Amino acid sequence: MPTTFQWSGKTIRGSLERGEMVAASKDEVIAQLRRKNITATIITEKGGKSPLFAGLGARVGDKDIVVFTRQFSTMIDAGLPLVQGLDILSQQVENKTLAKTLKVIKSDVESGSTYADALKKHPKIFSELYVNMVAAGEAGGILDTILNRLAGYIEKAMKLKKKVKGAMIYPAVVTTIAVAVIAVIMIFVVPTFSKMFISMGGTLPLPTRIVIGLSKTIAGVGGLIALGFIVGFIVFIKQVRKTEKGTKVIDAILLKLPIFGVILNKVAVAKFTRTLGTLISSGVPILDGLEITAKTAGNKVVEYAIMDVRKAVAEGKTLEEPLSKAKVFPPMVTHMIAVGESTGALDAMMSKIADFYDDEVDNAVNNLTAMMEPLLMVFLGTSVGFIVIAMYLPIFKLITLIK
Repeated sequence: MPTTFQWSGKTIRGSLERGEMVAASKDEVIAQLRRKNITATIITEKGGKSPLFAGLGARVGDKDIVVFTRQFSTMIDAGLPLVQGLDILSQQVENKTLAKTLKVIKSDVESGSTYADALKKHPKIFSELYVNMVAAGEAGGILDTILNRLAGYIEKAMKLKKKVKGAMIYPAVVTTIAVAVIAVIMIFVVPTFSKMFISMGGTLPLPTRIVIGLSKTIAGVGGLIALGFIVGFIVFIKQVRKTEKGTKVIDAILLKLPIFGVILNKVAVAKFTRTLGTLISSGVPILDGLEITAKTAGNKVVEYAIMDVRKAVAEGKTLEEPLSKAKVFPPMVTHMIAVGESTGALDAMMSKIADFYDDEVDNAVNNLTAMMEPLLMVFLGTSVGFIVIAMYLPIFKLITLIK
């Protein structure tokens, strides 16, 4: 049955053309376009999902990219042609979104695009850093080496992200459970005791009156006000983060937090040195490397600091001078970078700093977990213990009166 297909392709002159065609299959569309001297790059059924927007479906994770990059690097190193390697991997990768994207990339490369240009069309899957490193690898004829380096970089970035998530999630989960337990006791358990005490008459002990008063507040209007305040605060933060200025203010506050701020600062330094070191060692120009590093910083304060450094470097200054002025980077980091610049081994020095700060983040996370666990247990134990004692005090008083 004839179907309407939407197509796009390149002419002999290299210009891009698009259109629609009624045909029995995609092969027929390709054949008809060839007669017109057009090389098809994308063909989809009208109303269907274009491979260009494959990223809107199943998410392509860092792990998928690492596996693909390592496999592709091995194929290139073994002398397999680029197009053939992409064709093989598009058939064997498990992630369907990535498989569809690789087919589109393969078509673009067959049409005459460089591998880096083909990757650039899929920013949701392949980051700017990835594309620039591939471009440097293609230009230098060391694509297999660059792909291996990229896979290693992504793996280390994944480990760092996992550490930070662990640092944030653990206290949040324990605190949420503690608050939920106390809320259940105050809303459902305490009112039962309260009714019993009221029926007994007499004056209740002060701790009991405090707990009953809090229970009525939480179970009543007070609880709704608190819930509304929490929801409103979350919505407010989300709205503020939509603006660049608001994001910068929040990121600055996060960096100044007593415990979490220290971890975030170490993460920022590790990410900056790892990313810039990898880019420089791959042959990416330092100004381009600083720009990419700034965009992938994940913190507006750090991003602005790196862009200031880039501006100073563009004016002819060394990295060490503007970095020392930026309060984000510790003196040790700037001194080590200065040594790396003077000895001509900046990329190696960056890698050493990144490894050091990766360990620092690991230690900071372990210390945070070790410190938060007893504090949260003490909070939960004290709160629940006070409620239990407050509820049993009238019962003890009643037993004494009976005796």
